[in-house]
Amino acid sequence: MISFIVSLVALVLGYIVYGAIVERVMRPDGRQTPAVRLADGVDFVALPTWKVFMIQFLNIAGTGPIFGAIMGMWFGPAAYLWIVLGCIFAGAVHDFMSGMLSLRHDGANLPTLIGKYLGNGTRNVMLVFTVLLLLMVGAVFVYSPALILKDMWGGDAATIGWIIAIFVYYVIATLLPIDKIIGRVYPLFAIALLVMAAGLLVGLFVKMPHLPELWNMGDLAQWTGTQVIDGKDTLGVSAYLQKNPLFPCLFITIACGAISGFHATQSPLMARCLKSEHLARPVFYGAMITEGLVALIWATVSSYFFYYGGWKEVVSAEEVNNFMAQVQLADGKTLIQYFSAPQVVKLVCSGWLGIFGGTLAVLGVVAAPITSGDTAFRSARLIIAEWLHFGQKTMVRRLMISVPLFVASLLLLIWQMENPDGFNVLWQYFGWSNQALSVFTLWMITVYLARNRKPYIITLIPAIFMTVVCTTFLIASPQALGRPDFTSVTIIVVAVVALAWFILWHRKHCTADKLQRD
Repeated sequence: MISFIVSLVALVLGYIVYGAIVERVMRPDGRQTPAVRLADGVDFVALPTWKVFMIQFLNIAGTGPIFGAIMGMWFGPAAYLWIVLGCIFAGAVHDFMSGMLSLRHDGANLPTLIGKYLGNGTRNVMLVFTVLLLLMVGAVFVYSPALILKDMWGGDAATIGWIIAIFVYYVIATLLPIDKIIGRVYPLFAIALLVMAAGLLVGLFVKMPHLPELWNMGDLAQWTGTQVIDGKDTLGVSAYLQKNPLFPCLFITIACGAISGFHATQSPLMARCLKSEHLARPVFYGAMITEGLVALIWATVSSYFFYYGGWKEVVSAEEVNNFMAQVQLADGKTLIQYFSAPQVVKLVCSGWLGIFGGTLAVLGVVAAPITSGDTAFRSARLIIAEWLHFGQKTMVRRLMISVPLFVASLLLLIWQMENPDGFNVLWQYFGWSNQALSVFTLWMITVYLARNRKPYIITLIPAIFMTVVCTTFLIASPQALGRPDFTSVTIIVVAVVALAWFILWHRKHCTADKLQRD
């Protein structure tokens, strides 16, 4: 528990100290925000600050800080380091800066900002890339909450019904003005998600379980020792890490709890609803730190669940016997394979928080992906509309862009359901695409800071790091080339090339800018 407590304190201090440093770089002032200056009653609508925070938090949360943290803890306590350091120095900076740039550019969407600072060619590529990512978000975040809901109400036969209901909601929320549904419903769901996290946090301090600590994170034998049955590694960590090396797979698995490119598509939505630039730090930086806290709690809970037999507290005797039988008869089926992330959420919430608390918690977990899905469609609509210079004030104009998006997402959803491993495949593509988008966002912000003679080091280091992560994943991951033996070489080469490119660019462009100003 010591590593967990230190990590909690570090995240809070990160907001107070480093958040203030990053805020000074942008120097928020009293200029009119897009919500006031460009108010249209549909997408540019000034909302109360607490609502903007709750909507931003729920938009960026999704299942990422929960499912990602559960799967990320398979890599051990190293997940703590990535959640804390990634959130403070990369993710929160990424979200705050992209939100501030949108505020300073009339609520511009991410591809427009990328085009302004990285060129129109990059903008066109990122336009297609971003819309595809948002369609994947919509498809993934229809299916995962439907699976949880059918387990709560209706069973397998109800899956299609839940998918249809969620998709109908997506259509309505995407088309209506932002204050009609999103502004009213999101804060309630965000509160449910935060209550769930708070309840689990209290449960951790009441139980004070023995957990893996940072100083013994290399000792796999200690973690798996309590899970060996008849000489078999029932946890399956060793086998999993052989196929999925910690670097870079941990940094792809835990995205939303540390840094996520998807967030940069959501920040402009709230940049169009903020009343003052001075609110950007609590809304953008603060929402990311809050998400990091949720990810940290779920990582710790799942650590206890998997490594020290916590699953035995919340699983019925019949299910335990069933699992033991599978371990002994089904060619060594592992605990990781048996308990999926959604299953862990359902078992922990109902087992630790009781019927009412468990229902509230699971609803919060269900609402998070659903609300990220509908704002993904809304972002896609606005990005395309901005590219086409096609106003969105009337319903007809919104439908003209939204209908093709919904059709494309339905086709993706059908493919996902017809393929046995469709969800996992789509999630892997989403995970890498998500982090690749953060790479472009970080480089865009770095170019902006350099051109304006601001301390660009705060995004240059995360930009190089995430460039290395995404490139190495393509080389090392079994889902890509599957050559982990080239990891070290890839890290060095990509880091050197990225840094050299930036130095050459900086000498050419920023020196020219300085001479022009002088």
